[in-house]
Amino acid sequence: MTKTKVLGIAGSPRRAGNTDTLLDLFLSAAESAGAEVEKVIAAKLNIAGCLACNGCWEDGRCIVRDDWQWLYEELIAADVIALAAPLQFWNVPAPVKALIDRSQCQWARKFVLKAPLPATPAGHTRRRGVFICVGGDRRPHFDGVTRTVRAFFIVHEADYWAELLYSNVDAKGDIMNHPDALQQARDLGARAVLESWR
Repeated sequence: MTKTKVLGIAGSPRRAGNTDTLLDLFLSAAESAGAEVEKVIAAKLNIAGCLACNGCWEDGRCIVRDDWQWLYEELIAADVIALAAPLQFWNVPAPVKALIDRSQCQWARKFVLKAPLPATPAGHTRRRGVFICVGGDRRPHFDGVTRTVRAFFIVHEADYWAELLYSNVDAKGDIMNHPDALQQARDLGARAVLESWR
């Protein structure tokens, strides 16, 4: 039987920061629960912005050749897509926004060409989308970013399955002062793999 595949997208430009820490705990728990896990660092990928050329309207494939083609295949194969990113101007950092915008080709595939994605190797026709985000402000300004991430998951045929959103977390390592958040990331990683699929 094929293992559940969990794709973690680290969206922070900073390594070993707060969202990175939560994503690592999530992925470690998912792996312990029996999943195959992969972590991708958005800032290390060469992904240009969408050109709005509509070239993808022909076959649902982006005509710009860079790391997007590889990431797109990983997204299609994933049963769980976990995006972790800090809140910047009420949205995701630029490298994450670029890969979200390049999902325009998948939008074209889904809504223009009416071509559903194939089932994952593990047999799931719907993926699980998990969003992990921290913001430095004491007030929870997550409305804008969650709308963006929901749209990203929708086009990739992933349900917005769960979220971990924490405000008042800013300096590197601040999340370590929130043991409940660390445990919630672990618990969610296991649940994402073990909880029954519909």
